Amino acid sequence: MKQTDFVSLVMPFKDKVFRLAKRLLVSQEEAEDATQEILLKLWRNKEKIGEYKNVEAFSMTMTKNFCLDRLKSKQAQNLKIVHSNYTDNSSSLQKQVEAKDSMSWVSKIMEDLPEQQRMIVQLRDIEQYEFSEIAKMLEMNETAIRVNLSRARKTIREKLTNTHRYGIK
Repeated sequence: MKQTDFVSLVMPFKDKVFRLAKRLLVSQEEAEDATQEILLKLWRNKEKIGEYKNVEAFSMTMTKNFCLDRLKSKQAQNLKIVHSNYTDNSSSLQKQVEAKDSMSWVSKIMEDLPEQQRMIVQLRDIEQYEFSEIAKMLEMNETAIRVNLSRARKTIREKLTNTHRYGIK
Protein backbone atom coordinates (compact mmCIF):
# COMPACT_ATOMS: atom_id res chain seq x y z
CA MET A 1 0.00 0.00 0.00
CA LYS A 2 1.34 3.42 -0.93
CA GLN A 3 1.80 6.12 1.69
CA THR A 4 -0.87 8.34 0.08
CA ASP A 5 -3.37 5.45 0.07
CA PHE A 6 -2.64 4.79 3.74
CA VAL A 7 -3.04 8.46 4.67
CA SER A 8 -6.32 8.82 2.76
CA LEU A 9 -7.63 5.63 4.38
CA VAL A 10 -6.63 6.29 8.00
CA MET A 11 -6.62 10.06 8.50
CA PRO A 12 -10.41 10.63 8.19
CA PHE A 13 -11.03 8.84 11.50
CA LYS A 14 -7.88 9.69 13.47
CA ASP A 15 -9.86 12.24 15.51
CA LYS A 16 -12.33 9.52 16.52
CA VAL A 17 -9.43 7.36 17.65
CA PHE A 18 -8.16 10.28 19.73
CA ARG A 19 -11.56 11.02 21.28
CA LEU A 20 -12.07 7.38 22.27
CA ALA A 21 -8.57 7.27 23.72
CA LYS A 22 -9.23 10.49 25.62
CA ARG A 23 -12.54 9.15 26.94
CA LEU A 24 -10.83 6.03 28.22
CA LEU A 25 -7.47 7.39 29.34
CA VAL A 26 -8.35 10.91 30.49
CA SER A 27 -5.42 13.14 29.90
CA GLN A 28 -4.70 14.87 26.63
CA GLU A 29 -1.12 13.62 26.67
CA GLU A 30 -2.08 9.99 27.29
CA ALA A 31 -4.68 10.15 24.52
CA GLU A 32 -2.17 11.70 22.10
CA ASP A 33 0.35 8.98 22.93
CA ALA A 34 -2.26 6.27 22.43
CA THR A 35 -3.38 7.77 19.12
CA GLN A 36 0.20 7.92 17.94
CA GLU A 37 0.75 4.30 18.95
CA ILE A 38 -2.38 3.15 17.10
CA LEU A 39 -1.43 5.07 13.95
CA LEU A 40 2.10 3.66 14.17
CA LYS A 41 0.76 0.11 14.49
CA LEU A 42 -1.50 0.71 11.50
CA TRP A 43 1.45 2.08 9.52
CA ARG A 44 3.62 -0.92 10.38
CA ASN A 45 0.85 -3.22 9.16
CA LYS A 46 -0.17 -1.10 6.18
CA GLU A 47 0.31 -4.02 3.79
CA LYS A 48 -2.38 -6.01 5.65
CA ILE A 49 -4.83 -3.11 6.09
CA GLY A 50 -6.52 -3.80 2.76
CA GLU A 51 -7.64 -7.18 4.11
CA TYR A 52 -10.00 -5.56 6.63
CA LYS A 53 -13.52 -4.77 5.51
CA ASN A 54 -13.86 -1.82 7.88
CA VAL A 55 -10.51 -0.26 8.75
CA GLU A 56 -12.18 2.36 10.97
CA ALA A 57 -13.92 -0.27 13.12
CA PHE A 58 -10.68 -2.25 13.30
CA SER A 59 -8.81 0.89 14.42
CA MET A 60 -11.41 1.68 17.07
CA THR A 61 -11.15 -1.88 18.38
CA MET A 62 -7.36 -1.52 18.47
CA THR A 63 -7.76 1.77 20.34
CA LYS A 64 -10.15 0.24 22.87
CA ASN A 65 -7.84 -2.71 23.51
CA PHE A 66 -4.73 -0.53 23.72
CA CYS A 67 -6.37 1.89 26.16
CA LEU A 68 -7.77 -0.90 28.33
CA ASP A 69 -4.30 -2.43 28.48
CA ARG A 70 -2.90 0.96 29.52
CA LEU A 71 -5.56 1.31 32.22
CA LYS A 72 -4.72 -2.12 33.55
CA SER A 73 -1.04 -1.31 33.69
CA LYS A 74 0.55 0.04 36.85
CA GLN A 75 1.15 3.48 35.38
CA ALA A 76 -2.61 4.04 34.97
CA GLN A 77 -3.35 4.74 38.62
CA ASN A 78 -3.79 8.49 38.19
CA LEU A 79 -5.97 8.38 35.08
CA LYS A 80 -9.65 9.29 35.02
CA ILE A 81 -12.30 9.93 32.37
CA VAL A 82 -12.82 13.47 31.15
CA HIS A 83 -14.92 14.70 28.28
CA SER A 84 -14.74 18.31 27.16
CA ASN A 85 -15.71 18.28 23.49
CA TYR A 86 -18.88 20.30 24.05
CA THR A 87 -18.90 23.96 23.04
CA ASP A 88 -21.74 26.23 21.98
CA ASN A 89 -20.60 29.75 21.13
CA SER A 90 -23.99 31.11 20.10
CA SER A 91 -25.79 31.09 23.46
CA SER A 92 -25.84 33.58 26.30
CA LEU A 93 -23.21 33.51 29.03
CA GLN A 94 -25.69 32.06 31.52
CA LYS A 95 -26.66 29.25 29.15
CA GLN A 96 -22.99 28.56 28.46
CA VAL A 97 -22.27 28.30 32.18
CA GLU A 98 -25.29 26.01 32.68
CA ALA A 99 -24.31 23.83 29.73
CA LYS A 100 -20.73 23.57 30.95
CA ASP A 101 -21.98 22.70 34.44
CA SER A 102 -24.30 20.03 32.99
CA MET A 103 -21.49 18.56 30.90
CA SER A 104 -19.30 18.51 33.99
CA TRP A 105 -22.00 16.60 35.87
CA VAL A 106 -22.48 14.18 32.97
CA SER A 107 -18.72 13.52 32.96
CA LYS A 108 -18.77 12.86 36.69
CA ILE A 109 -21.79 10.58 36.34
CA MET A 110 -20.15 8.72 33.46
CA GLU A 111 -17.10 8.04 35.64
CA ASP A 112 -19.35 5.96 37.89
CA LEU A 113 -20.81 3.90 35.05
CA PRO A 114 -19.47 0.40 34.47
CA GLU A 115 -16.63 0.42 31.93
CA GLN A 116 -18.67 -1.32 29.25
CA GLN A 117 -21.52 1.20 29.52
CA ARG A 118 -19.04 4.12 29.38
CA MET A 119 -17.55 2.77 26.17
CA ILE A 120 -20.95 2.14 24.58
CA VAL A 121 -22.13 5.67 25.39
CA GLN A 122 -18.89 7.07 23.98
CA LEU A 123 -19.10 5.07 20.76
CA ARG A 124 -22.84 5.55 20.15
CA ASP A 125 -23.70 9.01 21.49
CA ILE A 126 -20.42 10.83 20.98
CA GLU A 127 -18.75 9.04 18.07
CA GLN A 128 -22.10 8.24 16.37
CA TYR A 129 -21.32 4.64 15.45
CA GLU A 130 -24.12 2.30 14.40
CA PHE A 131 -25.13 -0.51 16.75
CA SER A 132 -23.76 -3.14 14.36
CA GLU A 133 -20.35 -1.42 14.31
CA ILE A 134 -20.25 -1.15 18.11
CA ALA A 135 -21.22 -4.81 18.40
CA LYS A 136 -18.25 -5.81 16.22
CA MET A 137 -15.84 -3.51 18.08
CA LEU A 138 -16.86 -4.73 21.52
CA GLU A 139 -17.55 -8.32 20.43
CA MET A 140 -21.09 -8.23 21.79
CA ASN A 141 -24.48 -8.73 20.19
CA GLU A 142 -26.58 -5.72 19.22
CA THR A 143 -29.27 -6.47 21.78
CA ALA A 144 -26.72 -6.35 24.59
CA ILE A 145 -25.40 -3.05 23.21
CA ARG A 146 -28.91 -1.56 23.18
CA VAL A 147 -29.67 -2.79 26.71
CA ASN A 148 -26.40 -1.41 28.09
CA LEU A 149 -26.91 1.90 26.31
CA SER A 150 -30.45 2.19 27.64
CA ARG A 151 -29.30 1.46 31.19
CA ALA A 152 -26.42 3.93 30.94
CA ARG A 153 -28.68 6.69 29.57
CA LYS A 154 -31.26 6.00 32.28
CA THR A 155 -28.61 6.23 35.00
CA ILE A 156 -27.20 9.46 33.55
CA ARG A 157 -30.69 10.96 33.17
CA GLU A 158 -31.75 10.04 36.72
CA LYS A 159 -28.57 11.30 38.37
CA LEU A 160 -28.55 14.49 36.31
CA THR A 161 -32.23 15.13 37.12
CA ASN A 162 -31.52 14.61 40.83
CA THR A 163 -28.52 16.92 40.60
CA HIS A 164 -30.58 19.69 39.03
CA ARG A 165 -33.50 19.11 41.35
CA TYR A 166 -31.56 18.88 44.60
CA GLY A 167 -28.12 20.22 43.77
CA ILE A 168 -26.44 16.97 44.80
CA LYS A 169 -25.12 13.92 43.01
